[in-house]
Amino acid sequence: MRFVRFQSGGTTSWGALDDTTVHDLSTLPGPEPTLDDISNENRVRELARTVERGQCDTYDVSEVSLLAPVSTPGKLVCVGLNYRDHAEEADRDIPEEPLLFSKAPTCVTNPESPVVAPNEVTQLDYEVELALVIGRYARNVSAADAEEYIAGYTILNDVSARDTQLSNDEQFFLGKSYDTFAPLGPALRSTVDYDPNNVDIEMRVDGELRQSSNTSEFIFDVYDLVEFLSHRLTLRPGDVISTGTTSGVGLFYDPPKLLEPGHTCEATVEGIGTLTNTVVEE
Repeated sequence: MRFVRFQSGGTTSWGALDDTTVHDLSTLPGPEPTLDDISNENRVRELARTVERGQCDTYDVSEVSLLAPVSTPGKLVCVGLNYRDHAEEADRDIPEEPLLFSKAPTCVTNPESPVVAPNEVTQLDYEVELALVIGRYARNVSAADAEEYIAGYTILNDVSARDTQLSNDEQFFLGKSYDTFAPLGPALRSTVDYDPNNVDIEMRVDGELRQSSNTSEFIFDVYDLVEFLSHRLTLRPGDVISTGTTSGVGLFYDPPKLLEPGHTCEATVEGIGTLTNTVVEE
């Protein structure tokens, strides 16, 4: 089941996306679902039955604005070099533990919203990533139990200013955290009947295929990452963990294929959808 946050007539609601139809979950009796609800398999199946029975008001997806599933995550944790082919193209050793960095929560932006290219950035790049959203407080969680703490999966484009990120001071945080540098969406795929460790993932720029792989190429899979992180810090509902990108980032083409104003990124993950954003000048 794919959940969406959407806006219609100035009101923001949770919905369920079925092909091109958005089922407005706010029109059901009782409160709208929470991330904790979405992480509960029984509750998700109950909501699915409700949608199938046609008990919600509906919209065509073209009639609403889809929003990031989480607008301001408490934490936005990213994993570097988590695909073997990306580690190889970067000429780096395979890491023995997850390599972590963060992006500022304020850099999250919505599907179809512009990515703003800062005037001072000369090497703007893309990275398609599967991201997971935490649904319940998680501390010292085992990999075997990790799925119970995940609300669902979405797509993140880890937009990066390479000239800042790879400067002499290696300013990863700054290079990754300009406003609009984390498009997120378009849907939150529930964990029910979904294997995040075996889905196709790709990035197209202006229709050209730049990245293409499968999450079976992870070095550390989704559940390993939840275990690793939750044994070191508390994960809270709404925290986002982005699982890394595959080979084919613009910087490592010869010559480089970097983003410029006017370019449109289409990041696709199987079972979730396509996250589309166009680069504009500051």
